[in-house]
Amino acid sequence: MNRKKIFIKAKSLKCIPKYESLNASGADLKANIENDIVLKKNETALIPTGISLEIPNGLEIQIRPRSGLAYKHGITVLNTPGTIDADYRGEIKVILINHSENDFVITPFMRIAQIVLTPIYIADFEEKEMLTTTLRGGMGFGHTGKN
Repeated sequence: MNRKKIFIKAKSLKCIPKYESLNASGADLKANIENDIVLKKNETALIPTGISLEIPNGLEIQIRPRSGLAYKHGITVLNTPGTIDADYRGEIKVILINHSENDFVITPFMRIAQIVLTPIYIADFEEKEMLTTTLRGGMGFGHTGKN
């Protein structure tokens, strides 16, 4: 597995993301809050993480939901995946949404999302009168069936 050094500024050592298994691709982000936050059904909240990152050029950080929160509690990241660009130096915050019928309590330093370090490519857009044809063409939005 490739490794890349990422410099971090953290408000607390408890905020530093951590990989929870040897081959995990995502490191967990924690809620840097002093008091519980109650996330009501269909409500969104912007949750601070207490960290800022220095991401090398050519890479991005993606913020993704934690599968356990999504499956067990209906809690997910609203703008999935969220993108942290290499030139952003502010505090990372996570937009959470509660899709369940129950209130959900976010506690201080709870693991709320995960971050994945990803390479990026910059597209050089070039206008073309006709695009190459494919069997699929412009069909989309469920054209292959219900399941």
